[in-house]
This record gives sequence, C-alpha cells and structure tokens, in this order.
Amino acid sequence: MEFQTTDLKKGLKVEVDGKPYAIVKSDFTNPGKGSAFVKVRLKNLEDGSVIERTYKSGVSTGVVKPDLEEKEVEYMYSDQDGFNFMDQKSYETIHVRTDQVGDMKYYLQEGIRLSVLYYNGKPISIEPPTFVNLKVEETDPGLKGDTATGGTKKAVMETGLQINVPLFIKQGEVLKIDTRTGEYVERVNS
Repeated sequence: MEFQTTDLKKGLKVEVDGKPYAIVKSDFTNPGKGSAFVKVRLKNLEDGSVIERTYKSGVSTGVVKPDLEEKEVEYMYSDQDGFNFMDQKSYETIHVRTDQVGDMKYYLQEGIRLSVLYYNGKPISIEPPTFVNLKVEETDPGLKGDTATGGTKKAVMETGLQINVPLFIKQGEVLKIDTRTGEYVERVNS
C-alpha cells in the first residue's frame, strides 16, 4: 500500500528506498502559487540516522507500509555480541545486536519488559518502557541545606547511565528516569 501525502503524519512508520523509517516531523505547505507539498523528517529505525524528503501533493510518493512487527519481550542478559530477550508468547530467546540497541542499553535491567521491533522478520531495535527505576551507584554526597529548587549534579546509575540530578539525591537512592529524554523525574520510595 502506497501512502498519499495526506497520510504522512508524525509517528507513522513507513518504508522509503527499502528501509524502515518513522516520521518525526511533517509539514504541509500550500504556497498559493504552484502546487502544495509535504516536507517530512524521517528517522531510520535501523541505525537512527535522520533524512528529510519533500513530496508534491497529488503525485506518487513511493512511500509504502513497511513489514514491521512488535513483540513483547523480557530482558534476560547481555553477552559480547549483544543483548538477549525472551519472547513473552513463544518463550524463545531473541538476540539483538549491540549496535541495534544503542543507548537504550542504559535502561535495561534483568526482568524488565519492553518491545522489540522487527523489520522483515529480523529484530532491528528495542523500545523500553517510558519510565524505568534505576539505583544511584555514584554521586557526590548531598550537603546540608541542599534544596529541591537548587542546582544539579552528575549521578551514575546502576546501568552506567549518567544523568543530572538535584543536589539532595544520595548514593543508593532509586530514581524514576524518563527513557525518551534520559532525564530524572522523581525519587522512588523503596
């Protein structure tokens, strides 16, 4: 199925030139003189690269629906080649290469549930939950008088993720982290 320019909206997963992409931005322009067009920014689902394309309205786009499938999995362990997950339906082990996981590795903890995205039957990337709880492994000690409205300091989480946290955060505390931005959200009562 080929998409029309009116279908090209943010969040849509498409195939362009034989590669899977997600539309991250879509702008429709009708210049009054000349024909209308849609300018889209596309993020490659395999390697994360970003491209921009412009499509004239009413002309064939060549953009088609990709063969994508999401599977719910549970993270088990990593090895030198990548990361291993267990399919929650078939209980088979799924191996995803390190380069396909990228920085999402910082949100992986044993037993966490997430999605693996398949393209043409092969795993290409992972989608962690929106929020994860991680323990602070290392940070400078908090000082008396540090408040919630003060500055920030660096903290290293149990997975190796480095984030900025408020000054009152102490080593050993569990924090809620937003996986979309990699930012501290709040402390979790443990």
